[in-house]
Amino acid sequence: MVGKATKAEKKIAYDAKLCQLLEDYTQILVVEADNVGSNQLQNIRKGLRGDSVVLMGKNTMMKRSVRMHAEKTGNNVFLNLIPLLQGNVGLIFTKGDLKEVSEEVAKYKVGAPARVGLVAPIDVVVPPGNTGLDPSQTSFFQVLNIPTKINKGTVEIITPVELIKKGEKVGSSEAALLAKLGIRPFSYGLVVSSVYDNGSVFSPEVLDLTEEDLIEKFAIGVSQVTSIALAASYPTIAAAPHMFTNAYKNVLSVSVETAYSYPQAEKVKEYLEDPSKFAVAAVASAPVADSGAAPAAAAEEKKDEPAEESDDDIGMGLFGEDE
Repeated sequence: MVGKATKAEKKIAYDAKLCQLLEDYTQILVVEADNVGSNQLQNIRKGLRGDSVVLMGKNTMMKRSVRMHAEKTGNNVFLNLIPLLQGNVGLIFTKGDLKEVSEEVAKYKVGAPARVGLVAPIDVVVPPGNTGLDPSQTSFFQVLNIPTKINKGTVEIITPVELIKKGEKVGSSEAALLAKLGIRPFSYGLVVSSVYDNGSVFSPEVLDLTEEDLIEKFAIGVSQVTSIALAASYPTIAAAPHMFTNAYKNVLSVSVETAYSYPQAEKVKEYLEDPSKFAVAAVASAPVADSGAAPAAAAEEKKDEPAEESDDDIGMGLFGEDE
């Protein structure tokens, strides 16, 4: 009969497993595992099976293994993981798309009752309606100042009530009432807290950024770099077009104000001396179709007008033939 592994042997095996995972994977999701049960964790492992591995353990053991591996390989980027190993956390090593893996993890949430002393992760609101409880249970509602009435032999809540606020601890009365009403207000699962990608560490919100978001942020960054470069008169690729344009404007201004000239400035000077020339040129350069359409339209308009009456016709019309 094979004996059970000793505590020292378990540590050696754990170190070997974690170090091997660090060798095989460059992407790691650091997840919070508060209130996650063993069955739930097993379902998550099954759901991620294929390109991801879930590893749990004590923080001290994980930190020790990471330090050992960094010293052994001389790759200190693994040390960036150590500050992330705080609280009840685990590691998900993956070769898949980080966003897809994060979304898959989020699917495995399980409803949980409000236990006494638990800090509420969300606001808990009791909805109005018939509770199905007999009138002898009204004491629970009275203690919590919940307005009720008796309707057809059962207790009915009149208005929605905010029973517990986010961040507050669940009291015994609140827990008992929610249990009687069959309300399981909380849901728990692995929550991604940090992302490690080949030595870089960033927030999981980065995974939700779209290509449009990245382009917008890049454009804002380029605009800021350009503004700083122009203000400091420091040449950069982003500021160069603006610098050349501003320099040309300065040269052109000097040419306009002095006798010095060059071919590109002649047209500007000519315009400033007699803008009317350019107005005539603009009319002359109008599209041929438009210039041809104007006479045609004028001819059409003239054709539609009735012929003007002669002076004799006007006279005859006013005074008649007998006069």
